[in-house]
Amino acid sequence: MRTVEQLTRPLEYMSPMDDLLGGIVRRWAETHVMPYRREFDEDWREHRLVEPALDRLLGELGLQRVLIPQELGGWGLGQSDHLAVASTRLLEEIARADSGIAVAAGVTFWPLLLISRPPHVNPRLLQEIAPMFTQTRACLAANAMTEPQGGADIENVDLVRGSTITTTARRDGEHWVLNGHKLWPTNTGAARLLAVICTTRAGSHDPDDLAVIFVPAHTPGVTQSAPYRKAGMAADKNGDIWFENVRVPLWYRASGPGDDLRWFKEMVAFGNLGSIAMVSGVLIDVYEILQRFASQMQISGRPLKEHDATAGVLADLVADLEVTRITGYQYARMLDRPDLYGASWSDELVAKGRALKYTACDRGIQRLGQVMDLMESHGVERTWDVEKHWRDLKMIQLWMGGKQLCQMETARWFFQCETL
Repeated sequence: MRTVEQLTRPLEYMSPMDDLLGGIVRRWAETHVMPYRREFDEDWREHRLVEPALDRLLGELGLQRVLIPQELGGWGLGQSDHLAVASTRLLEEIARADSGIAVAAGVTFWPLLLISRPPHVNPRLLQEIAPMFTQTRACLAANAMTEPQGGADIENVDLVRGSTITTTARRDGEHWVLNGHKLWPTNTGAARLLAVICTTRAGSHDPDDLAVIFVPAHTPGVTQSAPYRKAGMAADKNGDIWFENVRVPLWYRASGPGDDLRWFKEMVAFGNLGSIAMVSGVLIDVYEILQRFASQMQISGRPLKEHDATAGVLADLVADLEVTRITGYQYARMLDRPDLYGASWSDELVAKGRALKYTACDRGIQRLGQVMDLMESHGVERTWDVEKHWRDLKMIQLWMGGKQLCQMETARWFFQCETL
């Protein structure tokens, strides 16, 4: 039987470290996640099963140290020219087991990009938070961005330029005072560090007024809600976070006027990349599931895979998996090579990532629907995990502004649209 090792990866982009880390994460996934992932759906509130798996991955195996500089006890990958490719491999392996855990881990890295990746390293802030991430228990972070009144409209920065943000940061002496309400941040209730997307002047279109301010979750005035029960991704807690006269030092701001918005675009680019990697991981696992199912199931005395009526579904799944995986690694390499492709926060690379992200999600959801049809009643039962992956994929499609914002930003750059 063919294995996932026969699926294509651009080997010229990989380093020896990728196979080492990929193998470690795969063994973790097969030991600590895949035997229990059906039970995760009932563990959405307490995370009695999820927390030990995250402790093992992020704390004991040390993945939460990835972006912390080596001199502060981390791996220093944030300052390498291989971060995007390595992240793709890691998120792909985690999502193969469970997309919710991939999101919880990926979003923990997400805000740290703002202060650990050249040319916007913030040594003082890194030194402040490093002890949180160099311990052997999982330390989760949250990117507090989405708001109740506008969803992910905040990410439409080229058009609204932060003007729709209602969470405010007012300067008071040597402190920022934050007030506002964020909805659905990943790791709500479990996060120990929050990166808050806010404005220093409500309603302003001035890029200088968009701010990213780091807030330790225990700071007085911060309230995190219990998680919502969702259709999928039970291993990712989403809820509400309120800020009521929350005071933090001025130097907790990521970079400063103008730069916060610029590096926020880089976060969007890496969010596109992480989404593509997760779709790839899901499709890899579904390929493995379908290998077993189509070989075991007998129709008219022959395995299901030996019927030509089945071949189209099998082939289409692999074709989309191959394309998604190859283009995902290519996009990662583009983010790692600004000398060839330009800055990772450029409108061009954000738009190209948006196009690849929504295409991967659309194809993945379409193919999983066809796989469930092929498997008939087996496709929707929990025994085979395909329906779980389908529910998780739908959420990957919806986050970061959904397909619509992806389409707008793609059209905006490629067709020089002026009003989108």
